Amino acid sequence: MSVTDTTAAPPVPATPDDVPGWFFRVDREVFAWLLDRQSAAGVTGDLLEMGAYLGRSAILLGDHLRPGETFTVCDLFDMDAPDDDNSAEMTMSYRSTLTRRAFETNYRAFHAELPTIIQAPTSVLADGRVAADSCRFVHIDASHLYEHVAGDILVARDALAGNGIVSLDDYRAPHTPGVHAAVWEAVFTLGLKPVLLTPEKFYGTWGDAEAVRADLLARDWRAEGFRLDEEHLAGQTCHRLAWDEPAGLAEAAVHAQSGGSAGAARPHQQRSLARRVAIDVMPPVATRAVRRALSAGRARKSS
Repeated sequence: MSVTDTTAAPPVPATPDDVPGWFFRVDREVFAWLLDRQSAAGVTGDLLEMGAYLGRSAILLGDHLRPGETFTVCDLFDMDAPDDDNSAEMTMSYRSTLTRRAFETNYRAFHAELPTIIQAPTSVLADGRVAADSCRFVHIDASHLYEHVAGDILVARDALAGNGIVSLDDYRAPHTPGVHAAVWEAVFTLGLKPVLLTPEKFYGTWGDAEAVRADLLARDWRAEGFRLDEEHLAGQTCHRLAWDEPAGLAEAAVHAQSGGSAGAARPHQQRSLARRVAIDVMPPVATRAVRRALSAGRARKSS
């Protein structure tokens, strides 16, 4: 049941695109593809979203809920945050727009029944209210603070069954170093296997990464205008997926980031593996370090 909300009723969205949020087409396509592949293979399991904002991704997850499955959403919505840092984060980004009433209005515009809603900090999920090995897909998009994200990852690890998939938002954004730290810590110390990286989200599994990757590569993404690249990280293979930008625009952006003249032009060159990882995968501090090393190497060669 919803908490009391005396504010004016929020507008009802006509399409999911009318719902505010940061759930872009690449990730909408990936969510739908992976969830459909699970269903086609007869994989069943619950869905869990930690951090829902106004429901843009929850609406899509609800589209893929099958009979007998449960969809759980955990978010503070308009509830007070449990600590000062989390409260400051909410005030800066969400406080003026995020309410449970708005989420429910948006979700009900496309689904007859609401998901199971837990209006609380995501840390409460560590008490076992989401059964172990019960989920096939978990989406983490709550706090950007390291301690919270690290806890959410542990919840996801316990909740996921078999080859279940976790998706983590903002794993590489400049303003979310806490997410970067928690994600890569999970990869290097908790056995999380990266499968796919998009500009916004990290996808991984504690199960058979090759099986998940095979599902991913069963679609010809390049034929649909996406760029799909293979990467090797700490002995593991994963892929990067993004819209295939025009080569000139992409090169100009890289050139500008490297300190070149905005008006200068040079032939498009294939980036080395180290440069691609630095620019497209690693946190900004690591990116800058690799760029400095590359620049120093070029300077030594020229001298």
